[in-house]
Amino acid sequence: MRTSVGIVLVSHSPLLAAGVRELVEQLGGGSVRVAVAGGTEDGELGTSYELITEAVRQADGGAGVVVLPDLGSSVLTARAVLADLGRAEELVLVDAPFVEGAVSVVVTASTGAGLAEVVRAAQEAWQAHKF
Repeated sequence: MRTSVGIVLVSHSPLLAAGVRELVEQLGGGSVRVAVAGGTEDGELGTSYELITEAVRQADGGAGVVVLPDLGSSVLTARAVLADLGRAEELVLVDAPFVEGAVSVVVTASTGAGLAEVVRAAQEAWQAHKF
């Protein structure tokens, strides 16, 4: 597998994170590292500093990591993790719709695009329309 930007999906729900990962892994053709931090360590709804930290490590292949949170405390917890890891140039928290953003970043990363282009794809996902 060539080195591509890694993706971390952070959700309050382990099932939601796993479902979105299943979808985007199909779209990315297996060429992108997609890690999830869904729920808490005991499988409950919530967010976990430790799970996010481990997911960043799993997704990091050397080309940077995009972290996509669902809402609320997942944003706050992901911010804390990234601040503590201290690699702002390589680890980027993006503001994008969760499903559409995940699709955009994985498809873009699968083309071999760099970190800045993958981040831009996430931000552009706000413009995705169904109709």
